[in-house]
Amino acid sequence: MLSRIAESLFWIGRYIERADGTARILDVYLQLLLEDVAVDEDTACRALLGVMGHEAPPERKLSRADVVNFLAIDRTQTASIAYSVNAARENARRARETISTELWEVLNATYTNMPRRVNNEQVHQMFGWVRERMALAGGMADATSSRDDAWSFFTLGRYIERADMVARLLATRALTEASGPSWTTILRSVGAYEAYLRTYRGVPSSTNAAEFLLLDRLFPRSILFSVRGAEQCLEDIEPRRERVGYIGAAERMLGQIRAELEFRPIQDIIDDLPTVMDKVQTTTTSVSHAVRERYFPTHNMPAWTREAS
Repeated sequence: MLSRIAESLFWIGRYIERADGTARILDVYLQLLLEDVAVDEDTACRALLGVMGHEAPPERKLSRADVVNFLAIDRTQTASIAYSVNAARENARRARETISTELWEVLNATYTNMPRRVNNEQVHQMFGWVRERMALAGGMADATSSRDDAWSFFTLGRYIERADMVARLLATRALTEASGPSWTTILRSVGAYEAYLRTYRGVPSSTNAAEFLLLDRLFPRSILFSVRGAEQCLEDIEPRRERVGYIGAAERMLGQIRAELEFRPIQDIIDDLPTVMDKVQTTTTSVSHAVRERYFPTHNMPAWTREAS
């Protein structure tokens, strides 16, 4: 496969997942600002912008409306939902001969209908619409793609981004501590609440909820599931032939973070949650750079806050 096409597919997967993850995080935390009058709005907004990779302007206090503008509807802000939707469509246009017509139509229609402004009463509905459109895009790709290298690059991008976004969500929970959303709210935001109840059969506790989102091997949005899925995608793209070790840097880094998550006691992870989640995010960035060097050597790899792909 041409590296240009492979790179576009990789970034389509990442941007679809990024738009979905950003919508989920914003929906949870903006709802918290409405419900809890004790939360300082400026502090909470700055913390959220920082976790999402956006530098907050220091000269004035920030409001809920600023967060919606920066991270949702401003098409020039590289951390925004609108930017991710636009970038997914642009990469789909570059790979038009490879992706299905159905996937292209979903991404093109989402880009066309992405609102340029939204009032406070419509924010929740907009986030729900984004989640539905990204789920539709993922479903179209799943239903219309052959399980070849094109599928593997697309899915690899989704898994890497999903691990990163869940880590960001858990990092925001750690930053806000007691004033942050409950674990029930966190689980609902990831679509994990019902799956959690079927697994643990009880009210979410910090240990069990964190364990589920970090380490569950069967739930598709856990960090461990995403890391293992990314490893499998790399194996499918280039099956191992050596008898000892790993040649690829991406495989090594994914294996290292997986081993740390699987074999470190869960309470140690929870006690050090911001640091561990920062390490997961750093790993996903490093893996992206390693994938670029291995498979897209002639192209520039975008950073999280300066995407250009």
